[in-house]
Amino acid sequence: MPSVTDRYDPLDAQILRDPYPVLAGLRASEPVFWHQGMQSWALTRYADCVRVLRGHDTFARDPRRTGGTVPEPSLSVQTLDPPRQSHIRSLFMPALRAQDLSALEARARRLVLGRLDAWAGAGPFDVMAEVAVPLSVAVVADLLGVEPPPYAEFAEVSDAITRSMDGGLDPSLVEPGRIARQRLSELVDGWFTASCRPGLLERVRQAGPGADPMAGLYVKNTARVMFQGGYSTMAAAVGNVVAVLLARPDVLERMRDAALLATGVDELVRFDGPVQGTTRVAVRACRIGGVEVAAGQKVVPLFAAANRDPDAFCGADRLVLERTPNRHLGYGWGPHACIGTTVAQAGLRALISALNEHPARLVAAGDGVRRRTATMRMYQTLPALLRL
Repeated sequence: MPSVTDRYDPLDAQILRDPYPVLAGLRASEPVFWHQGMQSWALTRYADCVRVLRGHDTFARDPRRTGGTVPEPSLSVQTLDPPRQSHIRSLFMPALRAQDLSALEARARRLVLGRLDAWAGAGPFDVMAEVAVPLSVAVVADLLGVEPPPYAEFAEVSDAITRSMDGGLDPSLVEPGRIARQRLSELVDGWFTASCRPGLLERVRQAGPGADPMAGLYVKNTARVMFQGGYSTMAAAVGNVVAVLLARPDVLERMRDAALLATGVDELVRFDGPVQGTTRVAVRACRIGGVEVAAGQKVVPLFAAANRDPDAFCGADRLVLERTPNRHLGYGWGPHACIGTTVAQAGLRALISALNEHPARLVAAGDGVRRRTATMRMYQTLPALLRL
């Protein structure tokens, strides 16, 4: 019988197409398993994943707590654990809550309508290049209050960073990712020396990190992480959502209902979400699901598996637009959950509203091609056309 590592190769073509049957089998037979390729314990049950994400006393995001190091460009709110994380996070969360997300959503909807107008009746186009990338760059730039970089140029930088997240499986991806992060850091440095228009970043700058130069570094790097992470997660989510809508046009029609739109965007992320998992390191020896985890060993909560766990979600393999509550892990959980969750939800609502408002109907124009990445579930290309 093939080993667990052979059965779950996240870069295998079949897993990229549909990981859920394999993950369901593992959740039933070996819910906590050692993956040789990732050199980590992988978790497939929702309860185990939430325990790790919440348990920052036992499971560290910050590798320095277990003797590791963090390169200076990577120091951000996402590499700090509570309570050290609190000061940096407190600069961003009030600034986020102060933003007018209704206005941001309206601007995003108009952008999507404009992109759809350009392609209505014009033949096949790539949803990723023509909708997902522009929408995601524009929404995150709008949130921060910065000038959006050129779409294609930024997508190339982001792609290198996203691929480097799989450096444990393919070490050749690490150096291109480092170079791309440096390019993005130079862009972010410019935001802190030039004047910004109203937005989250202006409020963070006004609040100020204080006299501590390290706090200033964390703020800059967190802004970079928000831009890159927000963009890549949203672009992946847009592609996954559109793929479901192309396969099931009835879902799009049902989401004309405002109540189903509100709950449905979360359910679409649960059903086929962008981020497949995250990594923590055990600070001390512990036991998870009957398995002994040694201090210093890595643990990977697999969001894709947890979000289809029937013990957590009734009809887990079904798309239930009215599902509530819906405590899925599509945006993470606990102190390291995605800061921009509400913004991502606004962007997806704008997308779906625009698709329903536009007079042309979006239909598939061929099979999409999944990007060969393990951490981020994303389309490389997704062909479609708009029929008038």
